[in-house]
Formats: sequence, structure tokens, C-alpha cells
Amino acid sequence: MKKFIVVRVVNIFLTLVVIATATFFLMKLLPGSPFDEERLAALTEEARTEFYAKYGLDKPVIIQYGIYMGNLVQGDLGTSFYFKGQKVESLIKDRIGPSALLGLQAVILGMSIGLILGMIAAFRHNTAWDYFTMFIAVIGVSIPNFVFAALLQYYIGLKWGILPIAYWESYSSSILPTLALTMMVIALIARFTRNEMLEVLQQDYILTAKSKGLSKWSVIFNHTLRNSLIPIITILGPITVSLLTGSLVIENIFGIPGIGSLFVDSIKVNDYTTIMGLTLFYSAFYILTILVVDLLYGIIDPRIRLTESKG
Repeated sequence: MKKFIVVRVVNIFLTLVVIATATFFLMKLLPGSPFDEERLAALTEEARTEFYAKYGLDKPVIIQYGIYMGNLVQGDLGTSFYFKGQKVESLIKDRIGPSALLGLQAVILGMSIGLILGMIAAFRHNTAWDYFTMFIAVIGVSIPNFVFAALLQYYIGLKWGILPIAYWESYSSSILPTLALTMMVIALIARFTRNEMLEVLQQDYILTAKSKGLSKWSVIFNHTLRNSLIPIITILGPITVSLLTGSLVIENIFGIPGIGSLFVDSIKVNDYTTIMGLTLFYSAFYILTILVVDLLYGIIDPRIRLTESKG
């Protein structure tokens, strides 16, 4: 297990280096700049040179890359070009709270409801419950979450006046965007849970467990559900990353000051350092989540852990 973790950590480091390098040079290829070129054109040559030197843009690209990577190793993601004087890590720290709250709520609510619906559909196969669950799954996957967001804003927020339509004023402001994000999670988890449990229910060891006289709930939780969780956890990893790091569309629709909206705003103004910092943040979070998912495999199914230890 220790060898497995060490190898994964080294792979994580090398992957982040590649991502940082690719992102840096791709940013240099983008048209335009984060500055007002018309105002810069009105300055004298000396003033423009001094301005670019302030941001380290007067040096050759390869030198800029070396400086950026050196700062990155020290945990410095640079200073934003657009948000004057603010460090990128501070911007992320200030914005991560709302995104994490929405994502965590959506994951917990979506997984809970999705598992229940999927289990009911599997154990009530080819009944009204099964058809209802699959209908919910198709709706949740087919209709974009921004459509759900608009409907929730109109009916619950505007027409009925139950919850705030937008902006981040109190906890109640998080409910509608959470519901909009949850529909996709419910649909995916319910569909995967149903399909996996139907397959597991046909296995010989389930029939053996039933023949031994084990209770229905013991068969469901100790055998059926446990052996169905690995594929579900596989899709839950990317879903969790997507939700916890902010939904770009949903945060903009509801005016949520999260890192999703920060990413969109940074792209609009070509804020290179903020774009690169957020890209690395997303990448690191995604890679670490995949590591956690791999470790969960070993907890759920000891045979996987045994195979890894032998390797």
C-alpha cells in the first residue's frame, strides 16, 4: 500500500508539472492581453517598458516560464492581472466556500436520493417504480441543469417567492442552485445503481445467500449494494470534482461568487495568472479525488487491495 501511494504521489507531481507547462504556453498563444491596449498605446515607450517589467512580461517567454515554475514550487500562483494586487491563491480561497457548499450539498442529496431510487428500481424491476426511476434518470440527463435553474428561479423564486432568485446573501441563497445541480447527480447515480444491482442480483453468490436464509436487508446491504458500489464510486469521483469546484453555468445564472464564476470572469479578460492558477487547482483536486476513489476500491473490495499489494 505504501509503495502504491508513493508511486501515485510521484505521478501526481509529474502530471501537474505537465499541466502547468502546457497551460503556461497555451496562455501565451491566446490573442489579446489582460490590459487595456489602447491606454498602453498612449504611454511613452519608457512607460510601457516599465509597466510590462512590473508584471515580468518584458523577459523572454522561456525566462517567464522558469520564474513561474520556480514560484509555483513555493506555492505562489502569481498575482492577478485583472484583480489588481490580489494573489491568485487568495482569490481561490475567497471563492471556494460557496462552490464547496453547493457541491457538497448536491453530492450528498443527489447520491442519497439516487441510491434509494436505483435500489427500488432494481428490486422492483419491470414495475411502475422501475419505469418511474428510469423516467427521472432520462429527464435528469437529457435536460441541461441551466434549464432546471431557470424553471426553479421562475416558479419557486419569482412566482411563488419562496426562495431568493440569485446572489449570495444567506444560506437560503444556496438552495435553488443546489437543486439545479442535484438533478444530474440523482439521474446518474440512480441509473448506475439500478443497472449494477440488477447484474449483481443474477450472480450465484446472491442466490446462495438467499438459500442460506439470510434476511432480505442483509442480502441487500451486505452483498448486493456493497458489490454494486465500485462502478458507482467511479462516476462519483468526477461528479464530485465538478460540483465542489463550482459549476460554471449555474454560478453565473444565480450570481454565486464561487470559483466557477471566477474562472469565467478570468477567461473574459484574459487574466493569465488566474486562469493558470484555477486550471492547476482543478487538476490537483481531480487527481487527488481519483486517488481517493482508488483507495475506496480497496476498502469496498479487499480483493482489489490484495492485488495491489502483490503488485
